[in-house]
Amino acid sequence: MGDRTMGQDVRTQNVTAATAIANIVKSSLGPVGLDKMLVDEVGDVTITNDGATILKQLDVEHPAAKVLVELADLQDQEVGDGTTSVVIVAAELLKRANELIKNNIHPTTVMAGYRLALKEAVKYIKANLCVPVDKLGRPNLINAAKTAMSSKILGPESDFFAEMAVDAVTAVRTESGGDLGKKVVKYPVSAVHILKCHGLSLLDSKVEPGYALNCVRASQGMPTSVQNAKIACLDINLQRYKMQMGVQVVVNDVKEVDAIRQREMDITKERIEKILSSGATVVLTTKGIDDLCLKYFVEAGAMAVRRVKKEDMRRIAKATGASIVTTLADMEGNETFDPEVLGQADEVSEQRVGDGELIFFKGTKTQASCTVVLRGANDFMLDEMDRALHDSLMVIKRMLESNVLVAGGGSVETALSIYLESFATTLGSREQLAIAEFAEALLVIPKTLAVNAAQDATELVAKLRAYHNTSQLQEDKTEYRHYGLELVEGKVRDNLACGVVEPAISKIKSFRFATEAAITILRIDDMIKLDKQEQEDPRARRGGGMGGMPGM
Repeated sequence: MGDRTMGQDVRTQNVTAATAIANIVKSSLGPVGLDKMLVDEVGDVTITNDGATILKQLDVEHPAAKVLVELADLQDQEVGDGTTSVVIVAAELLKRANELIKNNIHPTTVMAGYRLALKEAVKYIKANLCVPVDKLGRPNLINAAKTAMSSKILGPESDFFAEMAVDAVTAVRTESGGDLGKKVVKYPVSAVHILKCHGLSLLDSKVEPGYALNCVRASQGMPTSVQNAKIACLDINLQRYKMQMGVQVVVNDVKEVDAIRQREMDITKERIEKILSSGATVVLTTKGIDDLCLKYFVEAGAMAVRRVKKEDMRRIAKATGASIVTTLADMEGNETFDPEVLGQADEVSEQRVGDGELIFFKGTKTQASCTVVLRGANDFMLDEMDRALHDSLMVIKRMLESNVLVAGGGSVETALSIYLESFATTLGSREQLAIAEFAEALLVIPKTLAVNAAQDATELVAKLRAYHNTSQLQEDKTEYRHYGLELVEGKVRDNLACGVVEPAISKIKSFRFATEAAITILRIDDMIKLDKQEQEDPRARRGGGMGGMPGM
């Protein structure tokens, strides 16, 4: 057995580790949050303030801290935004729970209180703080995108990029039949392809219809544009057929060697002709195309593209309705290449963008797609722009699919804090202590926002609490319900009216994930580090000798 840590010691260790993780990302929260520069072991630099990206790059060893890293990743996958705040809330809940346990409140009571508080919080958000998107239309989607971008590098140009993000998501809208004949509307963010090109300024970025591929035609002799394209997606090498390794051919005449070579070329030609005879006018392959095969494609007037990334190939296949062909072995006996595996697009064309060419697939058959071409000065800037845009796209998708939003800027957290404090006083059990601490923990978000903005956090949060308290006590003061922080000038205002909005699902999920993570770590009261046992010879352990017989 290895080291064993029990009870309060292990809890204190876990809370310290979780707080350390939260402190790393704390200063990057909010519209005036600061960036982190991460340098890995080979010297690659990442400059970002995206919570999930920062935590993913860290080499975290402590098991409790790992839970928070996974928590940020989960929030990123589920919602796309709110990764920093979910980690900060989870760490604050843990810290406050630890204080309660030190005061002889049993961990089970604290966990029960937290679960009850979460249930009430979600109920209150849905009943009182949510606003339907339908009433507010496109301007609100733009506001949500701007809120998601406000803390990122795109913040100063958020008007331009928010429009672009909304255009991109609405361009890939798909409808499908659901249960009971209802239409299911989806916005697949994977159909929005983000390409990064050096040069020009941020404001030269643009949305292009169709899917763009960062490749060029395999030969200059091929057409630059193909209308009503039939697309073959291949995962094979298109090169001259060669005899397999280890095959020996004995010849008596030099002319027979020429005949063998000619036959190799004929087999290659037959393969290419089979692909072309299926009607394919655009051929994409993830591997190489040699000069002999190129010659046949040029003669047929087809466009061929080599070295396509596998991820791009999968997306193109999905958008155009193609199937990826991984082997031509089954074609040897067949006369033709199956036309059913081909995808379709209205136009495939090569266009110059920035310093290089891109191949655009427009009017794809099965899934609408679009491409955002980002322009910027250097790689660090483009990578951070990509992350910021991805967050905004995810926020718009969640808002369109869930159709409800809430005010941002610490508004929801403060309203819940006031509500849960009064709810706690209605309980006559010990859980009320845990619920009161949960209510207090939520205020860490508005406090951190104010501190990062170099404002007086105590005064601002006190003002905000006063407005929300008035709103909840007096039914006629509902206009205070969406009050939040304005961080540039350091004042309190109606954030819903000012367009600082977030998807309701983002808040609900972040509270759920944070509470579950805190409870997971609180449940631990014993940590045993196992030693690596020496790998013994199994025969030696049984007594040695032949076949394990003792005494031999």
